Amino acid sequence: MNSYTKNITPYVQEQLSKADQSDRLGNVADSFVYLENAHVLGQESTYWHVKVHYLMLRWAIKQRDMNEAIGQMIRIIGAVLFTAIKGVPTGNTGGSNVSLVKVMPIKPEHAEIIAKVKKQHNSTSEKD
Repeated sequence: MNSYTKNITPYVQEQLSKADQSDRLGNVADSFVYLENAHVLGQESTYWHVKVHYLMLRWAIKQRDMNEAIGQMIRIIGAVLFTAIKGVPTGNTGGSNVSLVKVMPIKPEHAEIIAKVKKQHNSTSEKD
């Protein structure tokens, strides 16, 4: 596990926990918003990028949303193939309601987390 993946993990897991809690309370729209947040935070990590798309796929199947499910299957393949070569559009929320290649603004609180994690990642990489 690279240092970016390791350092972003608690932030992604926090969003996934909120998604799970919202889902259990029947707030499925909120649940997907938290999955989108997790996607934005984790999309530079192949592990988290693929995992969040898988969780979005599960969400779509549970909602019987076949358009979203098909979109997520395509995105899982893209995440596997392109994340490691930096082929991901920054800020993209990951749902099939947005283009695969659309760059989107990042919420300030998420941008701050990503910058902090990248700084940690770069300082760790320099020590290696």
